[in-house]
Amino acid sequence: MSNINVRKEDAAARVAQPQAQTMEWEPGRWMRSFLGWDPFREMAPFAVSDRSSFAPAFEIKEMKDAFLFRADVPGVKESDLEVHVSGSRLSISGKREAEKENKTDTYYAVERTYGSFTRSFTLPEGIDDAAIHADLRDGVLTVLVPKKPEAQPKKIPVSSQAAKA
Repeated sequence: MSNINVRKEDAAARVAQPQAQTMEWEPGRWMRSFLGWDPFREMAPFAVSDRSSFAPAFEIKEMKDAFLFRADVPGVKESDLEVHVSGSRLSISGKREAEKENKTDTYYAVERTYGSFTRSFTLPEGIDDAAIHADLRDGVLTVLVPKKPEAQPKKIPVSSQAAKA
């Protein structure tokens, strides 16, 4: 991890040394850049390889009467997705299977990721867990978590004493 250093120099010092070394020497940063070594990768032993680290991007939006969860899951079948609610915990899991590799095929680039994923979200109080709806369309999983009517904000009219008199 790099530290952010704020250095205040006057204009005269910058004119005297126009191309001075402005970066400080950080051995960790240089070792990572030259060797491609990431020390945090060793701390995560369960992250096997980049091909099996499928992690879909999620978008969560709160609306007036519901929460909307969207996830990009291209290539994931409906039968490979599971949505569970337990108390105030929404769990979404699934998997994208790798295609069968033929040993006679030659790959020049492999950038697609495969594997299983699980994401859990803590829901606030006042959700209607009996009316949660999940839909998969065009590679986008949409989960609608409605709020209970009594949990939705209500507008309270303001009256004054002068209006009554």
